[in-house]
Order: sequence, then C-alpha cells, then structure tokens
Amino acid sequence: MNIDRMEFIAWMERIMERFDILKEYVLNIKKERHSIDGEELLDNQDLLLMLKISHRSLQRYRSTGKLPYYTISGKLYYKLSDVHQFIRESFKAPIRRTKENR
Repeated sequence: MNIDRMEFIAWMERIMERFDILKEYVLNIKKERHSIDGEELLDNQDLLLMLKISHRSLQRYRSTGKLPYYTISGKLYYKLSDVHQFIRESFKAPIRRTKENR
C-alpha cells in the first residue's frame, strides 16, 4: 500500500497533536501532586516504595515519633523534607575495622 506525501504529512501532524495532548495531560498530573507550602507531600504508598519497608514498619516509625506525618481528609501524608531528615538520622556511622578486629 502506497501513500502519497500529503497523506503522510497529515498523519504525522495528527500524531504530533496527540503527543501534545499527552504532554499537557502529564504536566497537569504533575501539578496535581499534593504539596503544602510549596513542599511535596508523599502518601503511604509513595513512602513504602521509596524506603522499601512494610506497612508495619511505617506505622512503627509514626508511632514512635521518628517520622512526622500529617492527616488530610483522613489520609496520611509526609513532607519530603521530613522523610529526608528521617533517612539522614537513620544512618549509622561506619564501623572502623582494625587489624586486631579481623
């Protein structure tokens, strides 16, 4: 099946219009991300995937006060800066090995 140049250009223009629509859609989704005071908020699922932990571990971090959280309309959120601080505080100093310890 052969198509002429004009038909090909018309198809390509339609495809590019669809890409533009998809681009706008993706940009709108990014804008809809929850934020407070210009800071991104993460929900439970985001945090579970980011930290690779269980629901129970996340609940324990909340209960012990290690990880601050906010409730908005019955849903839990965490400030990204609080999560970064939690990660920094969770790091332990590396253990120095000496010849005697080996």
